[in-house]
Amino acid sequence: MPHKLILASTSPFRRELLGRLGLPFSVANPQTDENPLPGETPEAIALRLSEAKARAVADTYPEALIIGSDQVATVDGKIYGKPGTHERAVEQLRALSGKTVNFFTGLCLLNAKTGEAQVRGVPMLVTFRDLSDQEIENYLRREPAYNCAGSAKSEGLGIALLSSMRGDDPNALVGLPLIALCDMLRHQGVAVL
Repeated sequence: MPHKLILASTSPFRRELLGRLGLPFSVANPQTDENPLPGETPEAIALRLSEAKARAVADTYPEALIIGSDQVATVDGKIYGKPGTHERAVEQLRALSGKTVNFFTGLCLLNAKTGEAQVRGVPMLVTFRDLSDQEIENYLRREPAYNCAGSAKSEGLGIALLSSMRGDDPNALVGLPLIALCDMLRHQGVAVL
């Protein structure tokens, strides 16, 4: 491989997804301020932060290809982030019950040597079933998804909360769109296969 590959993320979910490609990579903590800018749309937040995360570690890895990713979940313009607590997860799942959520993932592949950044957005529309309070409690007791936007871990038991998913890459829902990433890597001369 002509470049060292760096994942600018501490997410174990993104690490696991990238590992599926079988390419050697290292992980770096981007330590990026994730607060939205005034008037910034959810999609713009995800795109800006994916690039900001990649650029945040570029000085440390000046010869690397750096992957940055960020995801924003929205319904009717309201952003649903990582709940952090049981109470907030219950609130989120009640609010999302019966609704379609746009999980928009921003992806950046930065060539730190040239400064070239490829940035793309990958949406996934996810419809939640109508959920009872008992189902929400049962789910969170078995899978406390407090570090997942929207409080549902689709790659685990959270799939049982959903009625449908629509999008081009199911990996985008977990936080790293591998189809787009493979295309970006090929553009940089990295053969995945």
